[in-house]
Amino acid sequence: MTTIAPEETAREAVFDATVAADERIEPRDWMPDAYRSSLVRQIAQHAHSEIIGMQPEANWITRAPSLRRKAILMAKVQDEAGHGLYLYSAAETLGAGRDELLDKLHSGRQKYSSIFNYPTLTWADVGAIGWLVDGAAITNQVPLCRCSYGPYARAMIRVCKEESFHQRQGYELLLTLSRGTDAQHAMAQDAVNRWWWPSLMMFGPPDDESAHSAQSMAWKIKRHSNDELRQRFVDICVPQAEALGLTLPDPDLRWNEERGHWDFGPIDWAEFREVLKGNGPCNEERIGRRRRAHEEGAWVREAAAAHAARKARNAARTAGTGEATR
Repeated sequence: MTTIAPEETAREAVFDATVAADERIEPRDWMPDAYRSSLVRQIAQHAHSEIIGMQPEANWITRAPSLRRKAILMAKVQDEAGHGLYLYSAAETLGAGRDELLDKLHSGRQKYSSIFNYPTLTWADVGAIGWLVDGAAITNQVPLCRCSYGPYARAMIRVCKEESFHQRQGYELLLTLSRGTDAQHAMAQDAVNRWWWPSLMMFGPPDDESAHSAQSMAWKIKRHSNDELRQRFVDICVPQAEALGLTLPDPDLRWNEERGHWDFGPIDWAEFREVLKGNGPCNEERIGRRRRAHEEGAWVREAAAAHAARKARNAARTAGTGEATR
């Protein structure tokens, strides 16, 4: 039988009271190991998703139809890189080294969002990703601004502001195509048809199959369950699709007066599980490119580390001699 020390019990009581009072847990505060592990898992998956998520849209930078569209897309892809860096930094405050997290990503021991394993076949896919994928991300991430862990919550404030720009960019792109030629409208509709269901899967498995959701909500890492967020997203998208002049590919979609929400059809969770296992359309391509980019960038990291070490040595010499050293 394990005996819990009184000081351990006292620290846990302080932790529980802090969470219950909707206050923030900070890096130097005591926290349960399970809380720390849960945060590392979630933040790492989020960071990996931002980095992998650069690939599908970066594929269209050189083929954007105008300079304006190219500039917008480049800015968006740069934002995603920045989001990944914020999040890796947040994970580092929990004692998780960035090299360790990237190694787990490259070896398949940590996951990223399944949505990024689908191909971007046409220019309209850039719009569909902005409207649907980033829209789903905002729905999921805005409540994270009130996450019980301080560094994660603060990082999400800027991330959500930038994701809102991405969502509006995607919506505006689809609106332009939808009001264009018949071929452009058809291209926009085809993109929505392909991205709608994977976007619903982004919120994770149903609540009764989610291994982490209930505990994350108890710790106030998450504020809403997967199914609650999914329903909120559907309710937002239906009137937006109508304004776009596009149809959501769900014959079961209808307003439920009694619930006050839109009913929607069954999600193909078998497809979701297959993509998570690595059997999606682009799993191998995405992780292969990520590994190559990491390997080819080794010299940059080595040069940056050497430069930092040299600056540190110079600073130490200056402090010791009182003279500037080059």
